[in-house]
Amino acid sequence: MIDPTIRTEIRAEFVSCIRRTLRRLEATDTLRPFHAALLTPEAIAWSRLERSFSTSFGQSVIEKISRLVCVGAGADPASNQHETSVTLTTTQWDEADRINREARTAGSGYTPNWENDLQRMLDAASFGVPDTRRVISDLYWEESGIQHYASIKTVKPNIDQTAQAKLDLLHLAAEDPERKVYFGLYYNPFGEEPKEYFWAPAARIFNFTSDAPVLIGSGYWDALGGSGTYSEILEVAAEAGHVTRDEILEYGRRVAEDYAGYIPSSVPDSPDSV
Repeated sequence: MIDPTIRTEIRAEFVSCIRRTLRRLEATDTLRPFHAALLTPEAIAWSRLERSFSTSFGQSVIEKISRLVCVGAGADPASNQHETSVTLTTTQWDEADRINREARTAGSGYTPNWENDLQRMLDAASFGVPDTRRVISDLYWEESGIQHYASIKTVKPNIDQTAQAKLDLLHLAAEDPERKVYFGLYYNPFGEEPKEYFWAPAARIFNFTSDAPVLIGSGYWDALGGSGTYSEILEVAAEAGHVTRDEILEYGRRVAEDYAGYIPSSVPDSPDSV
C-alpha cells in the first residue's frame, strides 16, 4: 500500500497535470476551418485535449510520480535527473558506442542481449586508460544499500531515445555490476503482459522478453513500490480524474460551442450521400 500522504501528493501531480493542460489550451487555441467543416465540434474539442494532455503528461510527470512511489516504499534518497560521475576505461566507452552502432546497423548480425553486451563492457575494462564522464538518470533511488537507476521513456520510444538509454545503463552497470539498472516503460500499449509488447525501433536495442533491465507496465511500478503498486497508481489516477471531470466537461462544451459557429452556413442540414 502507498502511504496516504504520498498518495495525496501523487493525486495532486495528476490533477496539476490536467489543469496545466486546460490552461495551455485556453492560451493557444487557434482556428481550424477544415476541421470545423469535416468533423463534429465535439471531436475537435476532445482531439485537442488528448494531444495537449499527452504533451503535459509526458516524461516529467511520470518521473515525479515515480520518485514519490520510491519514497513511499522507503527509498532514501530518491531523486530525478540524477547525475553520476562514471569512470570507465577509454576502451569501455568505445565498446559501448560499438554495441550501439551494431544495434543500429542493418545486416550487422547484432541481436539484443543485455548479458552479452554487459560482458563485452566488463571484458573491455582490461584495456585503455581511466576516463570519467557524466551520466544522467531519470530516476535514482537507494533501498537496502542498493543503488537503482532508471531510464524512463515514452511507451513507444524512438531508436535514438532507446539507444541513449541503453548506453547510459551499460555505462552505469559496467562501472559497478552490483547496481540495478532499468529501462522503464510506464504502461504497455499492446496488452497487459510484457510478452505482448513490441515496438520495432526499440526492439533493435533491447530484447523486451528477456533483457533484465526492461520493465513494462505493472513490472515497472511494482519494481518501484512493491507488488500491487501499478493497480494502486491507476486508482489514484481515477481519483484525480474525478476531481477534474467537471472542468474537463466544461472545456469540451465551450470549445464545441465555439467551433459550431464555424461550420459553413451554405452546407445543407441533410446533404445527399456521396
